[in-house]
Order: sequence, then structure tokens, then C-alpha cells
Amino acid sequence: MSDTPVTVPVCYRHPSRETYVRCVRCDRPICPDCMRAASVGHQCPECVAEGRRTQRSARTAFGGGAAGREGYVTKALLGINVIVMLISTAIGGIQALVGGGIGGLMGSSNALTRWGSVIGYAPYTAFDPTWHGIAAGEVYRLFTAMFIQYGIAHLLMNMWALWILGRPLEAVLGPVRFAALYLIAGLGGNVAVYIFSAPNQETAGASGAIFGLFAALFVIMRKLGRDTSAVIPILVINLVFTFTVPGISIAGHLGGMVFGGIVAVILAYAPRTARTAVQVGGCAAVVVLLAVAALVRTAALL
Repeated sequence: MSDTPVTVPVCYRHPSRETYVRCVRCDRPICPDCMRAASVGHQCPECVAEGRRTQRSARTAFGGGAAGREGYVTKALLGINVIVMLISTAIGGIQALVGGGIGGLMGSSNALTRWGSVIGYAPYTAFDPTWHGIAAGEVYRLFTAMFIQYGIAHLLMNMWALWILGRPLEAVLGPVRFAALYLIAGLGGNVAVYIFSAPNQETAGASGAIFGLFAALFVIMRKLGRDTSAVIPILVINLVFTFTVPGISIAGHLGGMVFGGIVAVILAYAPRTARTAVQVGGCAAVVVLLAVAALVRTAALL
């Protein structure tokens, strides 16, 4: 008979505690304070942490991150538009909020709107020796214009639509894909304004991007097999509004709707086996197409 004493295992994290329970992954002894319930047996804290790091994060049906359910991008876009409106009001006063078009409900032009709106190629005033606009090299206008609203009514209408449309779309697309959809739709609307509007016309607003979200919602719902009967009347009403109310940018609304729909088709119908590559490549191709169209317009104006 052996006289060797039996050694009782101790927890690898708490050497003063005896235990006969071992981690099912690394086989190290663990005490009750270190036990983490697993599908079979218990795991140690280090193995649980390692499993979380290597576990694939949840994805939406279109490859996006589950963080889209929180609506972070939608809220950020709302915040940016509100901040820009506050800056516009600080610069233009009460006239930046009301006193402009559509019976005085819209705000008037000021230094901020002139700086960031879509202008093709023109001086600000008849006596201004400097010509401004996208053709003059101010390409940033194609992006800044989608965050500038003419007055409080313009802001409230667009932000209400963004809140209603943005949250469900961001939830199913994920934050990155939703942001790409919004920005490309807005860019598409602004490029359409640049091409089809008079060079001296000042145009801004989130409406192009919003119309892109309308089109995207229709595409996404069709892809998911959901009923789209409620979306079509709303889209038709907005189109009628676009064509009948004076001062509304028809080119901006239609351009945003067309390119928002195109991006939505790319995101929704990309094959699962190469989904991310097709989505990135497709969106990049749309941006290149818009850039080429803007360059052609610039060449025609100069």
C-alpha cells in the first residue's frame, strides 16, 4: 500500500479553495465563484471570455450588425440636422426659421445656406466678382446640402420622415449599410439637382435622402415578403406633393428616390456567398457613376 498523501485539487484562481470541479474546456480546477454555466458542465472565466471574442456576432438578414436596432445612425443624422439648423438660425436670425417660401413657412437664405447648398456655377449677387458652386471646385456642396434645411417647417417635415423610415431600415440593414444608403441617396439627389437645375439655383435639404429611404423601404419589404400596400400610397402622395407645390426640387426628390432604390436593390439582393463584397462593390460603382455624371456637368458649365 502506498503512503503517498492524496492531493486535493485547488481552484487555479483561488489556491486556498479546494474543488473537484474542472472547466470543460481547459480542464483547470474552478471553485464555485469561478464557475460559469455552459451548455454542458461549467467553464472558467478565461474560457468564457475567449469564447465571446471568437463567437461570430449576430447579423441581420442583409449582413448588417445587430446594433442597428438601437438606431444610432438615425439619431446621429437627426442630431446633425438640428445642429446645422441652430447654426443657420444663429447666422440668419428668425428669417432662417420662417419668412421664406411656401407662404412664409420656410426659412430664407443666409450665409450658411449659400455656403453649403447645391449651386452649379454662379455669383451670390449680381455684383459679386467671385463665382461659386460645384463647377467652381466647391464639390463639398454635394454632401453638405443634404444636412441644410430651409426653416423650421422644412426641418420638422424631413426629420419626422427620417425618424419614421430610418429606424426600421437601420434595424434590418445595420448601421453601416443604412448610413451608406442614406448618404448615397442624398448624393444622388444632389447630383440630379446639379445636372438638371439652373446653375444659379440654390437648393438644399434632406428630401433627396428621405425619398431614397421611401424607395428602399419598398424594396426591403418586398425582399422580406412583407405587405407593401401601405408604402405605395405614401410614396404616391409625396410624388404628387413634389410635382404640384412650387419651390420643391423635383430633380432632388426623384434623384434621391432612384439612387436610394438602386442601393437598396444592391443591399437586399446581393448573393449570400459574397454578400459584403457585392454590396461594397455595388455601392462604390454607384458613387463612381454619380462622380462621372457630376464631372460631365462641370465640363458643360465651364
